[in-house]
Amino acid sequence: MAVGMALFLAFGGLVACLAGVAGLGEIRRLHRVGVSALALVRYRAPGREDGSAVSPPLLEFTTRGMQVVEVFSPVPSSRALPLEQGSRVRLRYDPADPGRVLLVGRERRHLEYAFVLLGAAAVLGAVVVIAVGA
Repeated sequence: MAVGMALFLAFGGLVACLAGVAGLGEIRRLHRVGVSALALVRYRAPGREDGSAVSPPLLEFTTRGMQVVEVFSPVPSSRALPLEQGSRVRLRYDPADPGRVLLVGRERRHLEYAFVLLGAAAVLGAVVVIAVGA
């Protein structure tokens, strides 16, 4: 029983830790190779197919190649950092895939670090369960 619980905890912790590391790597990569652009924040009216009444904001920007790109914001609007209809935000996009964007100043690194730390704590907890159960 303890071994099964430890394996479940270790696997979940490893997945969380890897997700955080991947997120941090993507933030660093977009800061390094991303191209800066100014995007217009837009909201669309939710349709019948939408499950919720609130849709995430759309960001519309033009690439250096003059391609107009419209993507959903990778971060939600918040009280501290609102994404208001018609406002402009600075973002960085991947020139090879303009659909991959990062809002400058809203990277949410703390969330990625939390995944890494909680994942590592879960793996450590699995080791403790194995050590105590053995």
